Amino acid sequence: MPRKFFVGGNFKMNPRSPEENERLINFFNGSVLDPHTEVVIAPPSLFLIPTLENIRKDVKIAAQNCYFQSDGAYTGEISATQLYNSGIEYVILGHSERRRLFHETSEFVAQKTRAALDCDLNVILCVGETLEEREAGRAQNVVESQLQAIVAITKDPEHWSHIVVAYEPVWAIGTGKIATSAQVQETHVGIRRYLATAVSHDVAESTRIIYGGSVNANNCKGLASQPDVDGFLVGGASLKPEFVDIVNVRVA
Repeated sequence: MPRKFFVGGNFKMNPRSPEENERLINFFNGSVLDPHTEVVIAPPSLFLIPTLENIRKDVKIAAQNCYFQSDGAYTGEISATQLYNSGIEYVILGHSERRRLFHETSEFVAQKTRAALDCDLNVILCVGETLEEREAGRAQNVVESQLQAIVAITKDPEHWSHIVVAYEPVWAIGTGKIATSAQVQETHVGIRRYLATAVSHDVAESTRIIYGGSVNANNCKGLASQPDVDGFLVGGASLKPEFVDIVNVRVA
């Protein structure tokens, strides 16, 4: 089966008010979106439920994080169990901003990933290297080490059918810089090759590998033409009308 194209929008710490969130919802509800593309948006936790209740049914909702414990004295955290029981289908884990700002290790990301998978959540798993690591020729090694932590907690094909791998080079997130189509394709091929060896050929072929890093309406078409680019995780542009253009990039 062909891999279904996937476009996610990570709102990060936006919008700033319920009124702004409502305007975003109304924009999505009034837009024409490619029915052959899976669309997932990730508002801040404060707006997860109102967005879920008011967004069109063909747009799915993701949380931007979850904890690995299902309950307990963990002030400020949100559990995978709470997300699933509230009707949230996806969660973003391993984003470089959390790895950097909150010192999340790959092993910690793996714990959260296993908790999410055990609750039947779908995971958008972010991996990617810094500029220094790329310039040192270590990009593929870094990405594989981040993936290896997930492989260590599960090789179950059923689990992997619920994981979307988001390759996000740290140096391209929010900087306006973007990896070339050739660089992205090369890394995605490397990820697929690693999954084939570490998990299975079938998992490697079926896992969607998407790209994130300053994606916008101007550069998405060239990236989408690459055979191993199965979609995008969009940051700032997901809050703008051009997000619809990115969703519809494969519409003739």
